[in-house]
Amino acid sequence: MIKDMLLRAKKIDLIIIALLLCFMAISTIVIYSATHNTTKFAGLHVNNLVMFSAMFVPMLILAMLDYRGIVRHLSVILYVIGILLLIFVMFKGMNINGSQRWINLHFMQFQPSELAKIFVILLLAKMLENRKGEYLRLFQDILPMIVVMGIPCLMVMNQPDLGTSIVFVCILIGMLWIGKIRIKHGLIGLFGIVGIIGSITMLYFVDVPLFNKIVKPHQLHRIQTFINPASDPDQSYHVLNSIKAVSSGELMGEGFLHGKMVQSGYIPYDYADSIYVVIGEEFGFVGSAVLLLLYFFLIYRMIRIAMASEDVAGSYLIIGVISMFTLQIFENIAMHTGLMPLTGIALPFVSYGGSSLMTNMLSMGLVLSVSVHQSKPFHFGEE
Repeated sequence: MIKDMLLRAKKIDLIIIALLLCFMAISTIVIYSATHNTTKFAGLHVNNLVMFSAMFVPMLILAMLDYRGIVRHLSVILYVIGILLLIFVMFKGMNINGSQRWINLHFMQFQPSELAKIFVILLLAKMLENRKGEYLRLFQDILPMIVVMGIPCLMVMNQPDLGTSIVFVCILIGMLWIGKIRIKHGLIGLFGIVGIIGSITMLYFVDVPLFNKIVKPHQLHRIQTFINPASDPDQSYHVLNSIKAVSSGELMGEGFLHGKMVQSGYIPYDYADSIYVVIGEEFGFVGSAVLLLLYFFLIYRMIRIAMASEDVAGSYLIIGVISMFTLQIFENIAMHTGLMPLTGIALPFVSYGGSSLMTNMLSMGLVLSVSVHQSKPFHFGEE
């Protein structure tokens, strides 16, 4: 037993571990810069370092477990647990700034929608594995997968949390793409999405009361300020200041602890969702490029593991994780540079947040599990 555990430990991808350690260092340093001169959040960088270090333990434990057992025997149970947690949040969740997304665990504010993303990936991987590499069927495969994704997606959107709900959609699209969806079915989905967006847009001009039931006022306001930030400077305060801060960083940045916009408190949530602004202002283009390169190497390494996997479930699982990270990285950086509307979405491994960090580290535990077990036969529960 001990010998087997040691053999598994030797197979853990050390490059991914090294990349995660780099993210831990960057996150802690930047959070310190964002919070060191505030009373309320002073010492938050220490909490981040403790949480990050602690989360390596469940990540490595998960890496030692065979992901195939989780996908084939626990994915449905975990998915149901995720839905029950989202239902609990709907009725008993904490309401912060108009959003009801959290459960108060006293030692932390737990956001079930973060964990639900992993559970959706696991169940979709199980459904795709059942096809054994064959083309997906519209009614027997694709529609059930849409339902699996759609239930938590709609529940999260109702919280409201548009950013996380978009992540669910991106996970589905990425996994369907790799799962061999037919071109005609993909086109049907594309035209369907375009049709829905077009219909909702038409309602804005034809039936405003019905439009307001579908698109919440704050969501419409964000879209309007994204299209024309100058139309409402008060509402676009966050975005305009973020763009100004990132642009002032230029090539090399203004220096650690010397970002004028950040240190003056002009950037809301600069330790969490807006942490990229701190990097852009204080470390400039070079700092931003280094961060993006680290993300590139992480995703590239995951792709290599997925391609080397002899089990399709492992490949599908990793593609789901890659899709989740890619959307979050793009959306977070784009919304602070004026390329996308502002939504509440964290920058993976860098933003401060217990729930998002837990989800990201557990996701990496599953990826490492694929790496560790990719050439080892699975026996427990094998049909």
